[in-house]
Amino acid sequence: MFDAIGQCSICKKEYTSMHVEYRPGTIVYICPDCLRKTKDYFIWLCMGCGRSYFRPKKEVLSRLEKYGVENASLLLEGLQLIQGIDICIACDPAGIVEYVNGNRSMFAEACAK
Repeated sequence: MFDAIGQCSICKKEYTSMHVEYRPGTIVYICPDCLRKTKDYFIWLCMGCGRSYFRPKKEVLSRLEKYGVENASLLLEGLQLIQGIDICIACDPAGIVEYVNGNRSMFAEACAK
């Protein structure tokens, strides 16, 4: 049983024992306050640099509906989601630009490993 206490990976303010294993050996700690915030926000956590990004659910869902996902609000309204991402614009700006410009195969190979 894992009973260690660690600093919250999202806010980096509180210490908690609530955790999830992102990858084997990579533990992400989540405090109760950050878990509560997932009711109103989608949270992305960069596993490269450790930064977290909060976006209001209503804003994200309205953008999805504009792109043809009409039932997005029904499907994701009550979902509590903290998404781990490999890189972000802060830790690898060139990698993000390459991905947006169409070099997605580089990331597909990295994810397959």
